[in-house]
Amino acid sequence: MSVLVGRQAPNFKAEAVVNGDFKEIQLSDYRGKKNVVLFFYPLDFTFVCPTELHAFQEKLADFNKRDVEVLACSIDSKFSHFAWWSTPKDQGGIAGVQYALISDIHRTIARDYDVLSDGGVAFRGLFLIDKSGVVRHQIVNDLPLGRNVDEAIRLVDALAHVEKHGEVCPANWSEGKDAMKATKDGVSKYLAKH
Repeated sequence: MSVLVGRQAPNFKAEAVVNGDFKEIQLSDYRGKKNVVLFFYPLDFTFVCPTELHAFQEKLADFNKRDVEVLACSIDSKFSHFAWWSTPKDQGGIAGVQYALISDIHRTIARDYDVLSDGGVAFRGLFLIDKSGVVRHQIVNDLPLGRNVDEAIRLVDALAHVEKHGEVCPANWSEGKDAMKATKDGVSKYLAKH
């Protein structure tokens, strides 16, 4: 398993479904403009996957107000994405999802991000990519383990705090809590207070 943190995110250009339309998505289009949360899921029309896609949709306004683009990716075709997107939620579909559903039908994106399982589908990988195109966080879950979208937002907030204030974020940090200077004195003061 490759660790991409601290490295340039592999660029890609691929077809996607966005609000019911087919569109070409290129990761480099966001460089210099937005942070990106790119998440992989195994397959359309499955079980844990729709819960995750709806969970990201429920928090999409929170990502948008933080100027973060959310992109989902699986090995399904754009036509499968469209069919799933057209299926009502109460029938296992993802109707209402507004962010891009990227088709990685040739499995090149999953391979480049090193999340392709031996079974030929992507593990549940999530990558936080900053505006300069550098991966700042990655996590990869096995197929049956769904993600926590609030944790993805917390990490977006932590990255914004680090970039804005030059402080580091300690364990269990969340927006509004104390951070600290990355010095011996900074950690001593933080630990003495907490």
